[in-house]
Amino acid sequence: MKTLRLLLGDQLNINHSWFNDNDPNNLYVMMEVKDETSYVKHHVQKILGIFAAMRNFDAELKQRNFSTLYLTISDPQNKHSFIENLRWIIKKYTIKKIEYQEPDEYRLDNLFSSFSKLLHIQVQPFSSEHFYTTRQCVMNFFEDKKQWRMEYFYRNMRKKHNVLMDNNSKPLGGKWNYDADNRKSWKGKPDASIDLRPSHNLENIFNEISQEKINFFGKCDYKNFRWPINRAESLELLESFIRTNLIYFGDYQDAMHDKNWFLFHSFLSFALNTKMISPMEVVERTEKAYEEYALPLSSVEGFIRQILGWREYIRGIYWSAMPGYEKNNYFNHQRSLAKWFWSGNTNMNCLANSINQSLDQAYAHHIQRLMVIGNFALLAGIKPEEIHQWYLGIYIDAFEWVELPNTLGMSQFADGGQLASKPYVSSASYINKMSNYCKSCHYDSKVKIGDKACPFNSLYWNFFETHKDKLATNQRLGIVYNQLKRMDSEQKKQLVDQSQIYLKNIDFI
Repeated sequence: MKTLRLLLGDQLNINHSWFNDNDPNNLYVMMEVKDETSYVKHHVQKILGIFAAMRNFDAELKQRNFSTLYLTISDPQNKHSFIENLRWIIKKYTIKKIEYQEPDEYRLDNLFSSFSKLLHIQVQPFSSEHFYTTRQCVMNFFEDKKQWRMEYFYRNMRKKHNVLMDNNSKPLGGKWNYDADNRKSWKGKPDASIDLRPSHNLENIFNEISQEKINFFGKCDYKNFRWPINRAESLELLESFIRTNLIYFGDYQDAMHDKNWFLFHSFLSFALNTKMISPMEVVERTEKAYEEYALPLSSVEGFIRQILGWREYIRGIYWSAMPGYEKNNYFNHQRSLAKWFWSGNTNMNCLANSINQSLDQAYAHHIQRLMVIGNFALLAGIKPEEIHQWYLGIYIDAFEWVELPNTLGMSQFADGGQLASKPYVSSASYINKMSNYCKSCHYDSKVKIGDKACPFNSLYWNFFETHKDKLATNQRLGIVYNQLKRMDSEQKKQLVDQSQIYLKNIDFI
């Protein structure tokens, strides 16, 4: 019986059990379809990276003598739809059964589960064998608890998988979490490393997507594409990070600087989210490196927490909340994205740096995404679904299962607190503390009223004043609302009026 095994662009796991043996009756199918480039507008580097990694994976399967069928974006046989492509493949190759690995996106999971009905064929799903947890693991863990908080889930994961634990089942160093040690700003020392990522010439793929009129945005030096596109490169990037940057990662993971955008980050998220490497091997290698290189526990724990804790937790949030999570809008925000989200042309230096970096590199680290771009979007009342679509399109590592909860829940508080215990917003003081952006800005981070006042300052107070009916009882915001109460009415009015000036002229800030 001829079986079609369908693989997606984020299912590039050569260690999957599918590849333990080579049954000639299995046909492995991969396809580059326009449907998957257009459901949101994507950064050109994201399209190039996924297509290049897919083609490398197909080449590796061929080298191992697996039977494959690969449809490029320009293939004349390509119908640019999963269903329509499968129809003719089933007929041409006399396929009797379709097998697929469970997609990580609800939209595709829903489509794939309908294959049997739509294509009149036997269908069997398989695990992607990538994550520590199942889809429902997080929901089951919190089923009898009023609030879901990642910290408790993370501790359980540490115990369950014996990660950074001593022989007495206690956390190494006596603490579960070293987040308080991970908040230093970078002043130029220690020396930041050079860019450790590989380089590729993807001119042929760029020409293909251009000729096929794929609608993309962002910048790309396609002759010097700087992301891993196969497993070997991903593993080498992990080793390079461990040897050079992990020692400083913990201290400076939240830092931002206009002279060095990559600082001490790993850049492994694209490799992880396309499954070229697994979270288990990253965590195991990092834990081993803790002793091998005598690394700071705060750096090792901080990095492992992002993968073993946050990444798995976010996936659990996604599958517990879908479908419909993307429609959440707790504050009923309705403002559209400012035009400079697509150009980076704003006088606010922190936003100009973070957005231009995103447009140039298809990447920004978590604090740029959360406390600069996301912070402004929430304070300005931008519609959560629009900022979600922008994040999903612009970042090379953004796949909906991980991006959507981070954007709507963590960044925009659009789910009303299911994910985060409070809105993550700040005035200019936080950005000034964690970066050098404010020093060369058109606006003054210390000024609240007037032409030179940083918009973050008045927008911050306007946000809490506007939404006091929903937020004033939040125990974590007691200090904020006590400060608001102490403000005299004239000071409060000036701040609100100042914020309205900026909001009415948001395209020209």
